[in-house]
Amino acid sequence: MKTLFLLAAEPDRFFQERRWHYCFIGGIANQRWGQPRTTVDVGVTLLTGLGAEEIFVDELLSVYSARIPDGRLFALQHRVLLLRSSAGIGIDISLGTIAFEERMIAQASRYEFLPGVSLLTCSAEDLVVLKAFADRGQDWLDVEGILVRQKGLLDWDQIHP
Repeated sequence: MKTLFLLAAEPDRFFQERRWHYCFIGGIANQRWGQPRTTVDVGVTLLTGLGAEEIFVDELLSVYSARIPDGRLFALQHRVLLLRSSAGIGIDISLGTIAFEERMIAQASRYEFLPGVSLLTCSAEDLVVLKAFADRGQDWLDVEGILVRQKGLLDWDQIHP
């Protein structure tokens, strides 16, 4: 996991330098809020809005390579940019635009995973919503892990308004 946190610090710096609005989701956020488990990629929601996606996608593709053929077109059609880091690790960037994503990013906070490596992650409550929406077996196991680890600290009004 140490390697993954160090790798995630690269796009974190990239986004900060550009003053882009984002937060880490998925496995990275789960390491903070849930039961730690092995994860093999980095998930990020990047707030692009509607109509400006090409600017973000093109700038990211100038630094990172796409993991699939026609990665740019796929990102613009499906709102997910699938990148490969310099170390070959997957970086999945959701191109955010809806009110939930705006709120999630606005209330994201930094967490120091390693000395000197802090990443901006979504809240535990928003991670529960993301996991429930994804609705895969592993996601429900992650939700269970969040509930156990957070032991009654979740704000249910944030999860189910």
